[in-house]
Amino acid sequence: MRRRLPIGIQTFREIREAGHYYVDKTPHIERLLDDGKHFFLSRPRRFGKSLFLDTLKELFEGSEALFEGLAIHGGWDWSARNPVIRLSFGSGHFTAPDGLRINVMAQLGRLEREAGLELACPSAPERFGELIRALRERGGRRVAVLVDEYDKPILDALEVPEVAKANRDLLRGLYGTVKDCDADIRFSFITGVSKFSKVSLFSGLNNLTDITIDPQYSAICGYREADLETVFASELPGLDRGRIREWYNGYSWRGDEKVYNPFDILLLFRSREFEAHWFETGSPKFLVDTLFRRQVRSVDLDGMLANDELLSTFDVDEIAPEALLFQTGYLTIMDYENLEGQTFYRLGYPNREVRSGLNRSLLRRLGQDGGRQTANSIRLYRLLEADDVAGMEELFHAFYASIPHQWYTNNDIANYEGYYASVFYSYFAGLGLDVTVEDSTSRGRLDMALRFEGRAYVFEFKVVEQAGEGAAMAQLRQRGYADKHRGTGGPVRLVAVEFSSEARNIASFETALA
Repeated sequence: MRRRLPIGIQTFREIREAGHYYVDKTPHIERLLDDGKHFFLSRPRRFGKSLFLDTLKELFEGSEALFEGLAIHGGWDWSARNPVIRLSFGSGHFTAPDGLRINVMAQLGRLEREAGLELACPSAPERFGELIRALRERGGRRVAVLVDEYDKPILDALEVPEVAKANRDLLRGLYGTVKDCDADIRFSFITGVSKFSKVSLFSGLNNLTDITIDPQYSAICGYREADLETVFASELPGLDRGRIREWYNGYSWRGDEKVYNPFDILLLFRSREFEAHWFETGSPKFLVDTLFRRQVRSVDLDGMLANDELLSTFDVDEIAPEALLFQTGYLTIMDYENLEGQTFYRLGYPNREVRSGLNRSLLRRLGQDGGRQTANSIRLYRLLEADDVAGMEELFHAFYASIPHQWYTNNDIANYEGYYASVFYSYFAGLGLDVTVEDSTSRGRLDMALRFEGRAYVFEFKVVEQAGEGAAMAQLRQRGYADKHRGTGGPVRLVAVEFSSEARNIASFETALA
């Protein structure tokens, strides 16, 4: 039976009372309550964090009717109702010097009025602590503390460092209150997009359990394949299951099963169109600017390596690109291994939506002309359909010529080969095509391989001032890079592209059938 799609709804009561689809997440709540008391979870935007917190709120407040038919219903003591303090920083402007303090005091004031309390405290942490103790004393039951989008006041102000640091310090004091009031707290759950280091933000809350990459909780937010097959079975007819997985599945936090972004799936079921639903709801400008400032090449994104420390390196003064890409959902964990007590992760794009969307954003940032980049992408696709390699040379030559002069003055010539290759890669990846970088063969690593409509294109890139004329095609032939792709059944084309760091453009574009 088809139900209403809960698009944009973050209120558990509304979803249950109005008969919307709902994926039961209460087994995770049962596990949390067995595992500990204070928890932290980081997930990308629009992954269902707010809905999960609202579910916790209704549970602790004893809204039994809303949980009928769910896993937790039979095992919960509905006579034990706990007071709930829920703080959310999803709304508000936090770039003004005093904006966060005003917001926190307003939220605490509202909670006091709702509880019929009037507390006179000069600072936010002190007022927060007094509210927790007052609620415990009045009802005799310990308090559930829920914090949504804990990090937004810092993220919003990253381009104003002095405000971001002040916001961080205020929040550190606020969250430290949770530890001071431990005896009065039944349960606490803090969630957001990013994972700031414990030293910078949670130094006082050293009993906080981070479940971000705990395999047991990998599907605490998001939809599993089984959820689509059961809860959303009525929505699947007429949609290609393989395309659904290719476009939207692939997020992993070390779990055995990858998950879908709920926002993507719900909008797909509504529109019946495969589009970048999640990607287009947010601008990755800060991310793209950070990648360019750190000179991170797009060809290096799919396959980045990181360890636990690097994935947690996130603070106002230090933001590792790997941590930023992972925590914001543009890269996910592809696999991992433990070596002598240290875990190493290989990161990659979760799916086609993210891969194509991020590469289009990188191209727009480089060319600074979104209209031209869009036109070039369409033309590139038509050239591939016609197998028009000469047209491809003309297109890329024109694009390199359009890049502002100042880009080159800010980059080391040693990075040119990777930069030029990144432009090729981002154009093809931005179209959602089957493209592989540093493709391993028995005789070395090919720079890039593209499969399109039964044909294979194998690319080698060189800077002519460094490698010499003809080096790219010579390497393609000598190392037999085409051999791996002969099994496709279609033609294999060698494409040797040589760049001139002096002319800042293509010096040679040689092609031949293998």
